[in-house]
Amino acid sequence: MVVKKLTARDVAEEIIAPAYTHRVDLEPMPMYRMPDVGAGPDLAERLVMDELMLDGNARLNLATFVTTWMEPQAERLMAASFDKNMIDKDEYPATAEIETRCVNIVADLFNAPTDGDAIGVSTTGSSEAVMLAGLAMKWRWRQRREAQGKDTTRPNMVLGSNVQVVWEKFCKYWDVEARYVPVEKGRYVITPEGAIDAVDENTIGVIAILGTTYTGEYEPIKAIHDAVVANNEATGLTTPVHIDAASGGFVAPFLQPDLEWDFRLPNVVSINASGHKYGLVYPGIGFVIWRDQEHLPEDLIFHVNYLGGDMPTFTLNFSRPGNQVVGQYYNFVRLGHSGYTRIMQTLQGIALELSSRIAKIGPFSIVSDGSAIPVLSFTVADDAPYTAYDVSDRLRYHGWQVPAYTMPENATDVAVLRVVVREGFTHDIGKSLLEHLTEAAADLAENPPLKSAERSGFAH
Repeated sequence: MVVKKLTARDVAEEIIAPAYTHRVDLEPMPMYRMPDVGAGPDLAERLVMDELMLDGNARLNLATFVTTWMEPQAERLMAASFDKNMIDKDEYPATAEIETRCVNIVADLFNAPTDGDAIGVSTTGSSEAVMLAGLAMKWRWRQRREAQGKDTTRPNMVLGSNVQVVWEKFCKYWDVEARYVPVEKGRYVITPEGAIDAVDENTIGVIAILGTTYTGEYEPIKAIHDAVVANNEATGLTTPVHIDAASGGFVAPFLQPDLEWDFRLPNVVSINASGHKYGLVYPGIGFVIWRDQEHLPEDLIFHVNYLGGDMPTFTLNFSRPGNQVVGQYYNFVRLGHSGYTRIMQTLQGIALELSSRIAKIGPFSIVSDGSAIPVLSFTVADDAPYTAYDVSDRLRYHGWQVPAYTMPENATDVAVLRVVVREGFTHDIGKSLLEHLTEAAADLAENPPLKSAERSGFAH
């Protein structure tokens, strides 16, 4: 028997090779260790891009609050600033000046009592901003207690059970007792009475939220503030108020300019906000603003000289690119007050229309309609043959990411669906969502699931 020797051509014809691999001659690569030999730039780009194709469509992600679209001009400016280190203000004075302008613009939006010399800083997001604000309150409380010769080992913070997880992190990381004010079914914000009941001499601050993560609602900030002030006067305490405006900080100044929630309230000492939410910048930028220098202890400011010159720093991070700040400044210049107002009005109009239409579909009840920030939330009736999780799963069939999750302690039997209306969410996209939601409700009613979905899809 004669055995035919295979030629290279024979092998090529008999071995199946994907066109991708054949065309670029890609060798198999390990997934969890560095390859011995690297790939060319075009090949590496294609390989990574193919992996990213498995992600969901960001425009259809109605779970996230963060920005998913920016103008190409902003993207080009941001790309040109990737290599500029925000901390190195000596080498990049123009970028440092842009950050200063942004901080002052934000402070002005929040009615801080400053004139071009705002006390604040840009951060990588509200999580870092929250940490800085919390540390400042803890330091000032401790300094007061030490001056009075009192114990400083048991600080606490008063906050609602509806806070974003970063506040839980702060309390755990910095050894502060979290005193959670409960919400309840039908009321998903805290009350002034509940906040005051939790305050004592060890309270470093009371936290009020402008746009909760769970429903998008504003807490009664002025009422909470006034209750804290009255309690301070009655007890001799000096408990401050911090405003978590991560979601609403770039909404309220344009949609509800007369709402008193910011530094117009004299006992508000600091505010955090997320530029990457309704500030309309891609993820990675936030701000924390203090009322004045008194409320940012000098002990929290560090001075370094190894980058050239004296570099004061009071962020948790050190090196970070300047591109996010550049993107934020672009938006401020590009849109101005009138542009932000138009955008927020448009988004709110879409949210209100959606909530009105959803209320007429199946067994849905509106929890928040978008009249605060452009976020709406709704529940499924208890007697429906399906759950909020089933609705969320059905919407995923069409690519929609609509989170379903339970409310905080004391209301954990309530499951909510939430839609965040962001720039890029058009009336046409809203119409498509309504069609698919209507279809899902009808199908689930006709064909109830044998076992309802139970997994949570909560997203910040």
